[in-house]
Amino acid sequence: MKILSCEFNMETACVELKMADGAIISIDCTAVENEIADNMYQRSELDYLIYNDPVGYAELILNGNPETYLKTVTVNKPFDS
Repeated sequence: MKILSCEFNMETACVELKMADGAIISIDCTAVENEIADNMYQRSELDYLIYNDPVGYAELILNGNPETYLKTVTVNKPFDS
């Protein structure tokens, strides 16, 4: 499927894609974070993608393995007291 446009809609908190075949896909970013992000570092990585690479975010969620990606690119360092 060819993507014609992709952007983050701040009013709905969704990444919205318009496809060449006329389909419109809306990804609820809050629901995705609640489902797959285990900590603030993973949420931060998803937020970075949403704002800086919404096409990459959409491809990761629709075609990739977001859990594996997040475990690979983020490190959760517990606070030592």
